[in-house]
Amino acid sequence: MKFFLPRIEIVLSQIRDNTRLLCELYGKQGISLMGVSKAVLGEPSVIEAMLQGGVKFIADSRIENIQKMRNAGISTQFVLLRTPLSQAESVVRNADISFNTEIETLRKLSYFAKVQNKQHQIVIMVEMGDLREGVMLCDLFQFIRKTLTLSHLKIVGIGCNLACYGGVKPDGKNMHALSELVDRIEKEFQMSLEIVSGGNSANYEWYKSTLNVGNINNLRLGESIFLGCETVNRKAIPGLHTRAFQLVAEVIESKKKPSLPFGEICQDAFGNIPNFQDRGVRQRAIVALGRQDVLVSGLQADNKLEILGASSDHIILDSQNYNLKIGDEVNFNLDYGSLLAAMTSPFIQKQFVSCNRSAIAA
Repeated sequence: MKFFLPRIEIVLSQIRDNTRLLCELYGKQGISLMGVSKAVLGEPSVIEAMLQGGVKFIADSRIENIQKMRNAGISTQFVLLRTPLSQAESVVRNADISFNTEIETLRKLSYFAKVQNKQHQIVIMVEMGDLREGVMLCDLFQFIRKTLTLSHLKIVGIGCNLACYGGVKPDGKNMHALSELVDRIEKEFQMSLEIVSGGNSANYEWYKSTLNVGNINNLRLGESIFLGCETVNRKAIPGLHTRAFQLVAEVIESKKKPSLPFGEICQDAFGNIPNFQDRGVRQRAIVALGRQDVLVSGLQADNKLEILGASSDHIILDSQNYNLKIGDEVNFNLDYGSLLAAMTSPFIQKQFVSCNRSAIAA
């Protein structure tokens, strides 16, 4: 097999294992999972692994990714997590369910559903404190009343988003409030809500500590499936693989250099004035990867090589204790932000491997 550089190595069996274990864990209390595909750009092979692992839905924020998955022949219920007004026609055509917070967008969705002779399903997102998307509680019942007048829409659920923008932790209080809201809505409007989506990979700690999940019956998981961790403290979830994705880059320079630049210091390429510590002459390596490719702050080099900094196209490493030569490969672990960026970069090849070669060496 030819190995490209730079590349991201993907172990599909580990993604499938993680998905299966999480479906079993949350399924014990009747919670189904949406596998969130946005971090992998709707990569069909990864999506198939999640479906084989047992997710009930595939959810993404971009309709283009859903179109890509449909074109690849993937058959499942697709959920759009972000609904732009301008894409309403495509949303109805490609997504089975969409998350919504604006009545104007719902009117347009209903119009195009009528044109396409469909009934489009919607989940109404409720603001529970994180201050990203969500209808305010004081407006929610009036919002539902208006939505029910739209003939080609069906409300199938409510949901909330936490620990994304505001960093608000899912806990017993806000999960109980969402659960109680379901009872009030179903009583007021004589309806049954099929989906009560209580959050995302940040909900693990709440789930493990609660005695009663109430009406919460769905979570949207991306990071837990891909990286094997929860997102409140970024701790590994017992039994899950944490290295299903590895970023690999080529060493293009290896030299001894001073640790302090010489000359007058001004702004760097990104408008920052850098600070340096004098550590004497050190062995340094440069890999062919940079900020144009990946979120460098979210990388950790194998063997704990120290990342000194990065420009658009270069990452500089302190390799004092490692005999790196040009042409050698350096492996990086990724956090969610760096995974998202690396999978989006057109310069990084995606390569499926049966097991991670760097994991074997570790």
